[in-house]
Parts: sequence; C-alpha cells; structure tokens
Amino acid sequence: MIRPASAPIHLDTSFLIRALLPGSPEAARLTEWLSDRHALAVSAVAWCEFLCGPMDREVEGVARRLVQRVVPVGEDEAAQAAGLFNHAGRRRGSLADCLIAATAMLDGGVLATSDPGHFQRFLDAGLTLADH
Repeated sequence: MIRPASAPIHLDTSFLIRALLPGSPEAARLTEWLSDRHALAVSAVAWCEFLCGPMDREVEGVARRLVQRVVPVGEDEAAQAAGLFNHAGRRRGSLADCLIAATAMLDGGVLATSDPGHFQRFLDAGLTLADH
C-alpha cells in the first residue's frame, strides 16, 4: 500500500529497468507516481545493479532524470540489512536485496519491485511494498 505522497518510493532494480520500457505496467505506474508528485529514490545498491546494464547512455540519462535521489548505504543501512539477512534465514545471494530493503525502510519509504517474491520475507520486519 502506498504511503502519503511525502513518503519516498524506492525503486528496486527490476522495477527501474521495466519502468523504462514503454508500455510496461511499471512504466504506467511510474507515470502515475510522477503525476502524483511522489518522490522517487533508489538505493546505491540498486543503482549499481542498474548501471551494470547492459544499457545505452540515453536510457541511463532518462533514469537519472526520473530518480531524484540515490540513497547511500552507510552504517545504519548495513546494520539494518544484516538484521534482515539473519531474520530471513541467511539466504545465500540475498544480501543485495537486504541492503535495498533496509535503505527503503530507514528512509521511511516504500519499495517498488517487479520481483515481490524477493522481498516478501521482509514484510514482517517492517518493509512496505508499493502496489503496482
């Protein structure tokens, strides 16, 4: 469920990639959020995954114009992510998702993802997923 417009919407890598595809459900949802003046953010981890591409400079430029803030991962985010990692059963290969979720949680935002199964295990720890 979307929180008030003041809460940032954090875009997961999967959502950001698909939102840049014209005609996708994610593109439609992103357009709605922008017209409702929601603040869009992305964790530095998700931004790094996005920049790994492959993509061309034009797509990167569009993403840079859409995302208002790339939120760095600091000590608090690292500690929150470690807690999520342990809470969710210490799944190998899930640390990036833990960092992305922790960043959204500590920023008071909701997380938009095209892969909700990657993040469901964090809901009982306080993560809120955006509807799309």
